[in-house]
Amino acid sequence: MLRSIARKTSTTGAYLTRRGFASESAPDRKVAILGAAGGIGQPLSLLMKLNPLVSQLSLYDIAGTPGVAADVSHINTRSQVSGFAGDEQLGQALEGADVVIIPAGVPRKPGMTRDDLFNINAGIVKSLCTAIAKYCPHALVNMISNPVNSTVPIAAEVFKKAGTYDEKRLFGVTTLDVVRAKTFYAGKAKVNVADVIVPVVGGHAGITILPLFSQATPKANLGDEEIEALTKRTQDGGTEVVEAKAGKGSATLSMAYAGAIFADACLKGLNGVPDVVECSFVQSTVTDLPFFASKVRLGKNGVEEVLGLGPLSDFEKQGLEALKPELKSSIEKGIKFANDN
Repeated sequence: MLRSIARKTSTTGAYLTRRGFASESAPDRKVAILGAAGGIGQPLSLLMKLNPLVSQLSLYDIAGTPGVAADVSHINTRSQVSGFAGDEQLGQALEGADVVIIPAGVPRKPGMTRDDLFNINAGIVKSLCTAIAKYCPHALVNMISNPVNSTVPIAAEVFKKAGTYDEKRLFGVTTLDVVRAKTFYAGKAKVNVADVIVPVVGGHAGITILPLFSQATPKANLGDEEIEALTKRTQDGGTEVVEAKAGKGSATLSMAYAGAIFADACLKGLNGVPDVVECSFVQSTVTDLPFFASKVRLGKNGVEEVLGLGPLSDFEKQGLEALKPELKSSIEKGIKFANDN
C-alpha cells in the first residue's frame, strides 16, 4: 500500500510515487534526526526511512534511540539506520550529515504558552546547534523545535559565533501550517485536496501564521467570513490538537508528516531537481524583519531564492501588519537568548 501512495511534495504540483524514484541512481545522502525518540521524532524517523533519497539515517536523542533505530532498521527500504544516545555520541550522529532535522525539545501541553516552551527548548537548540557547527557545518538544518520564531534566530547566532553561518542552509519548518491550510481550504471549497496550493507566510505561531487564501488554487468563491474562519483555524491548529489530546500530547503525527515533506524537498533541491518550492521561515529581505516565512526555491546550496509575497487581499495586508510586532519580538528574544547564554 505504502509503495504506491502518490505524494504531492512541493508547491510546483509535481506528483511523485515511490516507483517514480530511481533510488539506485540517487546520490548518497545522510539525514540526521535530533530528538528521534520523541513524539515527533519517532514517526518522523519512520517517514524518513520510507524516503528512497536517504542512504543513511542517523537517529539521535538523549535516550531511547537504540530501540527506535533497531525497530526502524528492519524496514526494507534503502537507508542504513544508526542510533545514537547521549552527549558523547552526538558528534558521531552528525558527522557527514547532508540534512539535520531538529524536533528535539518538550511538546506543548494544555495551558502552556510558546513562551513557556521557549525557556526549555532554547537551551536544547543552542547546544545542538553548537554541535552542528562543529561536526557538519555545511548541512541543511531543518528546525522544528518550537517556538520556531525564536529557535531559528538562536541557531543563526550560534552559527555566526562559530563562523559557520550560511543563511541559505537554515530553515524554520512551517510546512505544517501549509498542510493545515490546504486541508481546511479543500474541505471548505469542496475541491480535491491533492490539487490545492496555499502559500503561508509570516512566522510559525498564532497570529504570525498568515495563510494567503487569496492566492489559493484551485480558486473558490469563499466569502470574507469563511476566509477569516479558515485563517483563524490555521493559526490555532496546534491548539486544536493539544486540546483534543487532553494533556496527552501535541500535534506530533501531522508535524512528522510535514517535517518529512520539507526534508524531502531539501533532498530534491540538493540533488538538483528543478523548481522545488516550499514555504519556510528563513533569513529574508521580503519585509523589514530579519527572518520571515515565504515561498522559497530550494536547490543545491539550500535556499536558491526567497520569493516575494505576491498580491495580498486587504484582509491579508491587515494580517501582515498585525503579525509584525509579535514576530519581531520573538526574533529578538531568540537573538538575546543566544547572546546572553
